[in-house]
Amino acid sequence: MSLLVGLMILVLACGRQPTGTNSAGDGAPQRAIQNKGSDTLVNLALAWAETYRTVAPDVSIAVTGGGSGTGIASLINGTVDIANASRAMKESEIEDARKNGIEPQEYTVAIDALAVIVNQANPVSQLTIDQLADIFTGRVTNWQAVGGNDAPIILVSRETNSGTHVYFLEEVIRQGDSENKDVFAPQTLLMPSSVGITSEVQRNPNAIGYDGLGYTDPAHEKLIAVAKDAGSPFVTPSVATGADGTYPISRALYMYTVVNPNTTIAKYLDWVRGPEGQQIVAELGFVPLPLQ
Repeated sequence: MSLLVGLMILVLACGRQPTGTNSAGDGAPQRAIQNKGSDTLVNLALAWAETYRTVAPDVSIAVTGGGSGTGIASLINGTVDIANASRAMKESEIEDARKNGIEPQEYTVAIDALAVIVNQANPVSQLTIDQLADIFTGRVTNWQAVGGNDAPIILVSRETNSGTHVYFLEEVIRQGDSENKDVFAPQTLLMPSSVGITSEVQRNPNAIGYDGLGYTDPAHEKLIAVAKDAGSPFVTPSVATGADGTYPISRALYMYTVVNPNTTIAKYLDWVRGPEGQQIVAELGFVPLPLQ
């Protein structure tokens, strides 16, 4: 059954419900999965989908990006089966989903060490979380204040619908303090993709940005060693330091479905979280989950 026919039947059968909540309507299990969301996860999700075709050739998985917020909104609206997110769903998003008759289910699928990157010509090689907060809020605007050249700091960030943006705001700029209302400095350049951030950092000797470890290239940008505070060791982001928890800017990456997804989706998620799927996680520069 083609994807278009399958989706038409599902829409007729279950209105606004996610396509993953029912079989195709003729007794056969769903064989097409719509997967959308986090740009941090998109390359990993594409690699999973491509490899999974060799495991289950009859299952088609369509993967698109657009940001964590976009993927979660699509799950809430019932237009995707799996939403990729580099942040946890907000309580308000869960409430919106429930209003639409959707109970979300969360799956941790990988760990990401979020790397702070600068141009290779920048002499700065280590920063504390406090210094990063001062830099990205605009309280510090010259590299000289943190041991660099006498030059203005150019801030580069993901756009606001990105889960990576939200995580960096909450855990680095606000340092996990829910009462802290600090925001990115207004002069921050907002980029629609990870490629935009790395390109600007590679081009501009005064730029600083952040990106998922799997999207960085130490041959073309410098990875900053980060310390939790002035009394803690500086740790460079890597798969190893993300896995052992010594790198202080690490986060979980998620997939969301409706609760108790159908067999086709459930089998795919089991595979993603299993040895073969987690091997791909490591190959792409992310941190694999501890296997049970």
